[in-house]
Amino acid sequence: MKKKTFLAMAAAAIMMTGCAGIGSSGGLLSGMDANSLGNIIVSVLGINKVPEATLLGTWNYSGPGCAFTSDNMLAKAGGEVAARKIEAELLPQYQKLGVNSGNTAFTFKEDKSFSAKLAGKSFGGTYTYDANTGAITFKTLLLSMNGYVKMTTNGISLLFESQKVLNVLQTLGAMSGNATAASIAELSKNYDGVRVGFNLKR
Repeated sequence: MKKKTFLAMAAAAIMMTGCAGIGSSGGLLSGMDANSLGNIIVSVLGINKVPEATLLGTWNYSGPGCAFTSDNMLAKAGGEVAARKIEAELLPQYQKLGVNSGNTAFTFKEDKSFSAKLAGKSFGGTYTYDANTGAITFKTLLLSMNGYVKMTTNGISLLFESQKVLNVLQTLGAMSGNATAASIAELSKNYDGVRVGFNLKR
């Protein structure tokens, strides 16, 4: 998708729902649940920073996560609507990889160490986190990876460049065949300026 598409979607949302009618049953946002609407409002208002104290502890996978990188408010509003579509496309790919709430989790500790399971594959190392920007960097014996943490209505999203997610899954040997890898790779090509990853909750 191009940025013009995001802006068009955002403009359509405003025209069809109005500022006071963002939760109405008609228009572009119809059929979206309260969590999706909450994520749109959070993103538009910029209330998505996660304090470091909040980050600490264990977070369990609850579904694919997605966010757009644009700072433009209208693009963010349109982007979050489109993000639901991307998450829906990612879900069956994650399921093929065996990613579920029982085998995927991240634990962050005060000493800047972390442990994680991804589709049942365990790994760990250290992390650095900037609560002002949401930027997070993981370092393990196998890889170093930059990501981003954002607040959601149900917890947090841990997001990366889509190609980085693909690299991690391949490194951990979680890929269940070339078809799944190709599908995720195709998504990463189709959505420029998107971070994808995992929605997490306590």
